[in-house]
Amino acid sequence: MAKTAPYPLRIFYDGSCPLCSSKMAYYRGKEHGGRLLFVDISAAEFDPSPYGIPLSAFMYELHAIDGAGKLYRGVDAFRIIWQALPPSSWYGLLGFLIGLPLVHAAAALVYRAVARTRGHYGQR
Repeated sequence: MAKTAPYPLRIFYDGSCPLCSSKMAYYRGKEHGGRLLFVDISAAEFDPSPYGIPLSAFMYELHAIDGAGKLYRGVDAFRIIWQALPPSSWYGLLGFLIGLPLVHAAAALVYRAVARTRGHYGQR
């Protein structure tokens, strides 16, 4: 099983996207012991320049940065979110499974398809 990321995790999501904001609200409501910090990249005050990542890249897929500064994108960002939730939940198992090479590859394909279809949300 993959080692968990150092906390806290900053989760960068598009709050103007109904799908994205509802998923992050769901995770925010789960017990995570303060391990997750949510950053709405659609907020007017969000400045991507300190991260060295263009806003268009942030808008394209979910990003997370762990306590050590490591960047996770797409499926890998979801994996570390799930690992931050209580291990007794099914998310702990899901976080492990998504790390398996074949499962990860399949999940990445699905994620890219979803990211492309929601790409028109929140462009500023």
